[in-house]
Order: sequence, then structure tokens, then C-alpha cells
Amino acid sequence: MKHYTTQPRFLLAIDCIIFGFDGAELKLLVIQRGFEPCRGQWSLVGGFVQQGETSEEAARRALKNLTGLDGLYMEQLHTFSQPDRDQEDRTVSVAYFALVDIQQYRQQLSEDYHPAWFPINHEPSLIFDHNEMVELAKEKLRYKAALHPLLFELLPEKFTLPQLQNLYECVYNTSFDKGNFSRKILSTQMLTKLNIKDKLSSKKGAFYYRVNEKKYHANFNAFTNFVGGKFKSLKV
Repeated sequence: MKHYTTQPRFLLAIDCIIFGFDGAELKLLVIQRGFEPCRGQWSLVGGFVQQGETSEEAARRALKNLTGLDGLYMEQLHTFSQPDRDQEDRTVSVAYFALVDIQQYRQQLSEDYHPAWFPINHEPSLIFDHNEMVELAKEKLRYKAALHPLLFELLPEKFTLPQLQNLYECVYNTSFDKGNFSRKILSTQMLTKLNIKDKLSSKKGAFYYRVNEKKYHANFNAFTNFVGGKFKSLKV
């Protein structure tokens, strides 16, 4: 005997806020919605949770359908449950945010969704409460990045310190002193300097670095002390 037959039934959806860094700007990935209501309007990547899967599994399925990839960094953000958030039916949405290296995944985006990248501080008007989701995801990203080296997930395999600084400046929508930033970042010992330079950005060129995976994972939580104390002392 089923005891919940008299209880109302809701739809359970997932929405994914996907941030990507192209080496110059931090961007948000959106698609054009392919069905009514709001067909053709800008939307986050999402879908409905199917029978036999968790909300996280549904989110990873949606991400893989769009990018063709597994293993992206993804984290649950918040549950949005306003009764009138979807004009079609009562729908509760579990939002996730994910981090993507645009250069690596650009060619794998499915054109069926008409995907587009917008600068993080200039996203278009989105359907339903999706802009609210994006704003909350920005806050969460800034908070997490202040406690952990989370932004390294957005970087290509090799990158320069100016690129890394630019990423932090995009996330926090501010500027940091170049010398202080370099010293503080290198003091974490999470980066390995390579013997090659990027000479496209300047005549002198900037050395490439890569993340030391072993130290990255071992010191992920230790980064809290670095950010909590030293990072706040950077000149803005």
C-alpha cells in the first residue's frame, strides 16, 4: 500500500551554471531553450531528473550531453523551490555549478543547443529564475576561491602568472598588485615552473607554469590559511 497518494506531485529539475575561462575572460555558458515555454530564449543547461537517477547524476548527464565529457568539477549550489518559478508546472530545481577550461572543451560543445559564452558580468536575460541562480553561483565561486585553489580547475594544462592573475581579477571584479600576487601564489608551492615562455602577450614573454597535482590535492584545504591571511593583504 502506498501511503503518499494524497500528496501533491512536483517535477524535479536540475540546472547547471557553467563557468569557463578562455585565458582572457571568465565566462558563463548558456543555451537557447529548445521547447516551450520560453522556446528560443537564453537558458542555463538543465533538464529533469529521471527515474532511477539522483539529481547529481542528472546534472552530470546534462553536462556530458553538452560537452561530451565526464569528470568536470561540479558542486551542488542550492535548491530553488518558489511555487511560481516555472509558469508551466510546479517545478523544483536543484542547481549545480561547474568549472570548464574553454580552450579544452570548445570543440566538443553540441551545436544542437546553440551554446554561447558570455562574460561573467555581462550575461543576458535568462528564463525563469536563472539569473538569480547565476548570481548565487558567482558568490559561491568567490567564497570557495578564497578558501581553496578552486580556480586552478579553470586553467589549461600550462598557463602564465598573468593569466592566473587575470582569472582572479575576473572572479573578484577587481585588480591586484602584480608583484604581490606572484609572490603569494608562488608561496603555495602548488605550481611548477616550465622552461618555456609565452611570447605572444609581450616581447619579454612570461614563463609557463603547471599545477603540481600531488601538492594541489595534498594542500587543497591548507590553501585556506594562505587566502585567509596573506591573500587579503594584496594591494587592490
